[in-house]
Amino acid sequence: MSMQSHLAELEKRHQALEDEISECLTHPAVDDLKVRELKRRKLQVKDEITRLRQTAVSIH
Repeated sequence: MSMQSHLAELEKRHQALEDEISECLTHPAVDDLKVRELKRRKLQVKDEITRLRQTAVSIH
């Protein structure tokens, strides 16, 4: 998998997590633990995207 396709996949996963968080927050019976876990995963994906972009910049 090329770095560009890996980045694209991570960005899709990041957006999917954002959508899932938004969906959870629209319900009156929000599971705070689930939302917290989703936000943690979203942050991990964002950190990986940032790391890969920095690696790509330092390579070029």
